[in-house]
Amino acid sequence: MKKYFISMVLLLTIFAAVAQDGVSWTFRLVGDNTPTPSIEATAKIESGYHIFSLDNPPGGSNPLEFHFDLKGCKLDGKPTANKAYIKEYDEIFEVNQHFYTGTVSFTQKLKAVDPTFSVVWEIKGQSCNDMGCMPIFASHTFTGKAPIVQPDSKETDKEIEEQKVSDDQSQELAEMTDSLQRAEAPLMPAANLSDIHADSSWWENVEAELKVFSDDPGQQTRSLLYIFLAGFIGGLIALVTPCVWPMIPMTVSFFLKQNKTKRKSVMTAAVYGLSIIVIYVGLGLIVTALFGASALNELATSAGFNIAFFILLVIFAISFMGGFELTLPSSWTNKMDSKVDSTTGYLSIFFMAFTLCLVSFSCTGPIIGTLLVEAAATSNFISPAVGMFGFALALALPFSIFAMFPTMLKSMPRSGGWMNTVKVVLGFLELALALKFLSVADLAYGWRILDREVFISLWIVIFLLLGIYLLGKIRFPHDDEVEKVSIPRFMLACISLAFAVYMLPGLWGAPLKSISAFSPPLSTQDFSLYDGDVTAQVDDFEEGMKLAQKLNKPVLLDFSGYGCVNCRKMEAAVWTDSEVKNSIDNDFVLVTLMVDDKKPLPNPIKVKEKDGSERTLRTYGDKWSYLQRSKFGANAQPFHVIVDNNAHPLAPAFVYKEDIPAYRNFLKQGIDRYKENR
Repeated sequence: MKKYFISMVLLLTIFAAVAQDGVSWTFRLVGDNTPTPSIEATAKIESGYHIFSLDNPPGGSNPLEFHFDLKGCKLDGKPTANKAYIKEYDEIFEVNQHFYTGTVSFTQKLKAVDPTFSVVWEIKGQSCNDMGCMPIFASHTFTGKAPIVQPDSKETDKEIEEQKVSDDQSQELAEMTDSLQRAEAPLMPAANLSDIHADSSWWENVEAELKVFSDDPGQQTRSLLYIFLAGFIGGLIALVTPCVWPMIPMTVSFFLKQNKTKRKSVMTAAVYGLSIIVIYVGLGLIVTALFGASALNELATSAGFNIAFFILLVIFAISFMGGFELTLPSSWTNKMDSKVDSTTGYLSIFFMAFTLCLVSFSCTGPIIGTLLVEAAATSNFISPAVGMFGFALALALPFSIFAMFPTMLKSMPRSGGWMNTVKVVLGFLELALALKFLSVADLAYGWRILDREVFISLWIVIFLLLGIYLLGKIRFPHDDEVEKVSIPRFMLACISLAFAVYMLPGLWGAPLKSISAFSPPLSTQDFSLYDGDVTAQVDDFEEGMKLAQKLNKPVLLDFSGYGCVNCRKMEAAVWTDSEVKNSIDNDFVLVTLMVDDKKPLPNPIKVKEKDGSERTLRTYGDKWSYLQRSKFGANAQPFHVIVDNNAHPLAPAFVYKEDIPAYRNFLKQGIDRYKENR
């Protein structure tokens, strides 16, 4: 692999600056009007790109996935490719990847059972080049005719027998799965619901009814303010990294020498700072324009994306600790330097700012990437741009301030070993944060490799080691020997060690509210002495509605997600209040619906979105996400709504807000209106 391959992958994943997947698909039906038709999908892969095989090994990149919806025919065998895949060891994933380049065709044979047939072929996967990877999605509908040949009686008997065996096995597997699920998650209390039938009207849109209730106009403002402050703090942290801090006096001195008057120097520095803001805000707008707010939220809760981001943060952590240096191709910075030399005026200053953004990538990249993921989870169209504005403002301010007051440059702390300490500390924090993203994927797929006590144990070790490092007892490759521990280092070491001690009771079930947004839910803990958490009675919408009718109670719908940080915050900060917990447990049927649950549905469901497009729901997460969008017109989590026994809202929806009195009032409104309507 090329020397800077890892850097390019990281840059693409974080900046999301590619608009196409590099693959075009064509489809054709072969053997129409014959007893044995087949369908063919041909991928024309652009130069430099590749796609992965159907059997790409676990642990590698996403393989191709084929989904077939059949009418009047059945599959005859498995899809086959017209050429062998390329097998190559991938140093990042540490597996042998199987992939195709150029042009490759996949053929699926069919066996017609009716004179006319149709097939919908959906293709999902991933295409990659030297800069990164992008998702693939393609779909095509085939229709054809086929003469039905009467099979030999012996063949018919054999097929009937094979089908009977297959049906018996399927029934047995279904019963085993159902039994296993009941044994693993007995959420719903024992109640005979066979006399209550699901009503299709439960799924009808109620957005107009929700708008009748007063909502919180300040919610969006608070969300954007949080994203702005997070970006601003991230920019301040980026300032004191070795990639940015030494550039401040060098750049300001250059402005002062190039301009004869102080007014001109200040103007030049202001344009330089404004250019930095324009570049990063532009990045935020590009990310949103490519994906859209809704897609960004789905991306943030995607298990595959969280696994990828876990790997990226671990790589960043190793780099910060001195394992290797992440650098962009030198040709990029050389090209920007040449632009600075060949242009004049404010355009030259803009290219200088762009050069700073490229040179500082190894330090700012992880901060920007984390910020964009946090902004994506808000489902607000302008959140990425607002976050980037806060980041760029903090990054740009010192250049303008020191140009206005050049004497302050003398009081700036000099570059030195302390900046490498900042990088290493950030490395520890990136490592801790990486576990959060792995936890999301672990919960979504039900692997149970990172339960709450395992997660907390790893965090305890990380922050213990960070405290020991700050005391100078651990040294990394670029660290200087610590002869004396400064007061700031000692204080930070005390904070880190105290935080590790604070987390110890969590191993026995203590709530640990300060990290509830990051750690897995308490329900994943094998041993717990704590009994103050709130758990759902039901994890299925229809079953919850049936149970509510049986018990004559309203339903509290909790649209949540395994990767939803704010959901965990709400549960820890609000639901643990004794009055709130008592009301939820006694006055409602709590139904928690995980929109990123990857458990497959027994049968895929075809639905129509509001824009008229058709979509296939394949997992329970797809189903609950569609319910939230189609019924309530919402897409962000947490999203709490109280409905009556006909699934009509009784109070305004409650979104993320750690306000216990407001949540008590929300529950009271729902109960009061439910009693009034009975």
